[in-house]
Amino acid sequence: MLLKYSMKYKIRFFCCLFFLVAFFSSYAQQLIRFSGKVIGADEIPLAGSSVYLLNTNRGTVSDASGNFELKNINPGSYVVQVSSVGYATVTLPVILNGSKQELTIQLKEVSTELDAVVVSAQKREETLQQVPFSISTLSARQVQQYRLWNAQELTAIVPNLYTANPGDERNVTSIRGITATSYDPAVATYIDGVNQFGLDTYIARLLDVERIEILRGPQGTLYGRNAMGGVINIITKKPSNKTSGFAEVTAGNFAQQRYSAGLQIPLVKNKLFAGASALYASRNGFYTNDFNNRDFDRQKNFSGNYYLKFIASDMWTMSLNVKHSGNRNNGAFPLVNGAVDALNNPFRLNQDATATMIDNTLNGSLVVNYAGKPFSFSSQTAYQSNHRYYNHPLDGDFSPIDGVTVINDYGDKWNKVKVWTQEFKFSSPASSTSSWKWTAGGYLFHQYNPAKQTIHFGKDAAMLGAPDTDFSLINSTKGTNTGVAFFGQTSYAVTNKLSLIAGIRNDYEHKKYKVLGEYQKDPDPAFATRPDTSASADFAAFSPKLGLLYEISTHNNLFATYSRGYRTGGLTQLSTDPSQPPLYPYKPEYSNNIEVGSKNSFWNNRIRVNVAAFLTYVTNAQVPTLVLPDAITITRNAGRLTSKGAELELTSTLFKGMELDYHFGYTDAVYKNLKLAQQGNAVNLDGKKQIFTPKMTSMLAAQYSLALDKKKQLKLIARGEWMYVGEQYFDLANTIRQKGYNLLNARLALSSKFGELIFWGRNLTHTKYIAYAYDFGAVHLGDPQTYGVTLMTKF
Repeated sequence: MLLKYSMKYKIRFFCCLFFLVAFFSSYAQQLIRFSGKVIGADEIPLAGSSVYLLNTNRGTVSDASGNFELKNINPGSYVVQVSSVGYATVTLPVILNGSKQELTIQLKEVSTELDAVVVSAQKREETLQQVPFSISTLSARQVQQYRLWNAQELTAIVPNLYTANPGDERNVTSIRGITATSYDPAVATYIDGVNQFGLDTYIARLLDVERIEILRGPQGTLYGRNAMGGVINIITKKPSNKTSGFAEVTAGNFAQQRYSAGLQIPLVKNKLFAGASALYASRNGFYTNDFNNRDFDRQKNFSGNYYLKFIASDMWTMSLNVKHSGNRNNGAFPLVNGAVDALNNPFRLNQDATATMIDNTLNGSLVVNYAGKPFSFSSQTAYQSNHRYYNHPLDGDFSPIDGVTVINDYGDKWNKVKVWTQEFKFSSPASSTSSWKWTAGGYLFHQYNPAKQTIHFGKDAAMLGAPDTDFSLINSTKGTNTGVAFFGQTSYAVTNKLSLIAGIRNDYEHKKYKVLGEYQKDPDPAFATRPDTSASADFAAFSPKLGLLYEISTHNNLFATYSRGYRTGGLTQLSTDPSQPPLYPYKPEYSNNIEVGSKNSFWNNRIRVNVAAFLTYVTNAQVPTLVLPDAITITRNAGRLTSKGAELELTSTLFKGMELDYHFGYTDAVYKNLKLAQQGNAVNLDGKKQIFTPKMTSMLAAQYSLALDKKKQLKLIARGEWMYVGEQYFDLANTIRQKGYNLLNARLALSSKFGELIFWGRNLTHTKYIAYAYDFGAVHLGDPQTYGVTLMTKF
């Protein structure tokens, strides 16, 4: 019987396989050989230039004579991207309809023309200026110019973006007044296509980055849950047929050390490629602990990114990627009670219980990609885990008294978040000449979060109002979260100037929590105060999108969009506050967003100007209440928020060697309705400003490159940056306020084709400002003045 069924399923399998082969083969056409030459000024051949057809697996590198060739290309309409070191990247439409096609491509020096920017914001590669919503991009060169080591440093570089860490290196990000209020982010972060599911599994350090895309405004259709404010899309460098690598050494004040290196090589030409990069960084603490007169917040990090790519055929590729990050923070949560004390005695605190935060994160993904006809297809399977704990009791009252400490070191079975995700995506083929372009797919995830934490009340607990001393409250929560989503988005070219965009997504989630509360009097055994209790809740969301793009000319576009944002609902955690019952369901938060804008290029692509205005209405606003000393956020649906504003991005190369960037953002985010219960009383907070939302962000960067030896590509580069972050608040009552402040950064580099020697400084004016504050008054300051020298080599 077993043999009978085995043979039956084998026959079915081979029938399906035969059908798939026949189906794809039916689309085979006469294949084309696409070749040409890449040249620079005075028609000098450019060897080592990258030639790539967007939305395909097909790319190559030009030889010593600048020649390139791609074989077995399906006929159709493509966009080719060509780049070379020292030259501006270009994108060109090409129509391949003969057995052989030749193309000569001339590049201009990067100092005389802006790069043509390619993004994958709509889950297909396209030029930045054709995307019908606001998006900022940073190339690998710009990431280096801004000296970006952490995603937190994007503040003000991107209009209306603010990000800061609360002391434990978990970035809280706000865009256009939409900000995180719990462990579910308001701005989704993707690294190489993998959703960094929550603040726990998020890798913030930047290593060997190819580009960063920041999508502003709700992106629910293609990105789903928790993309209400936007998306940060980080793409790292991938290996190819060209061997390349880098090594970098940095030293600076506060004993800063940073060592990184990377290598991308072809193991088997045109078939198998490998890449690896690693980072070690450390520094002394910015703070001094007066309790023991030692530095506080001393940090170490080791991160890695490993990549393996296999080209099975002209159409099929497979990629395996593994990332890891290990943080050691000796003095997590460098907080001072009260903004006045924090600013008058900057970078000094007084905590009796110090501990090292152990924070280990692992991300892995497998991508299978088909780029051909009748459609393109990709599958991404990903796994993420994070284990975060303190090796000793951690100060929970941020003072020298023996009041409250936090304990969460319970082994590998607790406080280790695990997430599995799977995405299938289908899209119209890259070679399609149709006016209709489309993308559709499905997304599944499962999250497991076992959290156990003890709040210990010491001998001085009565000073904090505790009813007893020398006792512990132990809270255990096991949470699971499973979801599925289906999405689709399409654009249709009504005319050669007007395109219509429409999208839709349907999300479903099931959450289940199981909680246990225990009490323990020192040194007696613990007993349950809340026995095992469980609850579950289901959430669904419908996220549509509509828009249009009108091409005034080749270099000028207008766009208008409507989109709906969605942040998932949930269940409240178990806390020590009896007035905050656990397992209380709160609803999803929704937003309706309208945006209009214009994207323009002028003066032979020397100037790029993009502007936008937006209006956002948020309903069922999820409002956080921090429960101490648990450091747990209890969320309620308590208000309606309106956010409106405008943005400007200007990028230019005014003349040879001179680059100028100016970015501006204005946001007015106000709660139109906000009623909270505080200490048994109803509090009306109508008209209060949104938290973590500067009224204005502004950034001006100027860079000048002076050629010293053209043959050796030797340059002297001077760069200055001015950033302004406007007034903002850190609590819903708007009592904790940070007025507007300025930051100055500078960079001086000696650059050649072999590498760079860089002298850099950040916050040169010693500006002291609140970067993050909890609603109970604990304050974390922004980084002090830092400076250093970096030596980098590349090949």
